[in-house]
Amino acid sequence: MNIYTRTGDEGLTALKGGRVAKDHIRVHTYGELDELNAFTAVAHAACDDDRLQGLREQLLQIQHELFDCGSDLAFADESQGKAVFKVTPDMVTNLEKWIDQHEADNAPLTRFILPGGHPAAAALHVCRTVCRRAERSIVTLSHQESIHQEVLKYVNRLSDYFFTAARRVNGLTAVEDVEYERSAHVFRSGVKKGQHE
Repeated sequence: MNIYTRTGDEGLTALKGGRVAKDHIRVHTYGELDELNAFTAVAHAACDDDRLQGLREQLLQIQHELFDCGSDLAFADESQGKAVFKVTPDMVTNLEKWIDQHEADNAPLTRFILPGGHPAAAALHVCRTVCRRAERSIVTLSHQESIHQEVLKYVNRLSDYFFTAARRVNGLTAVEDVEYERSAHVFRSGVKKGQHE
């Protein structure tokens, strides 16, 4: 199998059900998920401490599921009705389970925190921000063409996962979260809450 095919030399690429320009909104959107997958790999590699083995396993599963998300977005608009999608409601529910598990062990938040801490936590915060950008692209795509809505739900929940997982890394490695020094008390005392919807 050749890595290069020359079929995209004129700026077109294949979707499932058609060919489009490489800067088409659908291609741009699943490209954002590909970028997120690569950053997730960086976070996975940074979880090289035995205390983070459970997170490594979760992140590897997420990489497979991000491939599923990209695959589900790669159907041409007119092919949506015939598509067999890979992202399921159970995948969203599983993310929620992991978020709840991490939050149960994380210290309660009262202020905004800065991204950072352990290198794996910092990498997960990068994942969180790239995930939010990918989500914005999916929303833009959904305004123009049909999409599999479970992908949007999954990616929305995934950014919350990255936030809670970053805090869990710091907790497991005894690195304190750094509070934003000019933050008011934005969360009720004792409430465990993420930074995003």
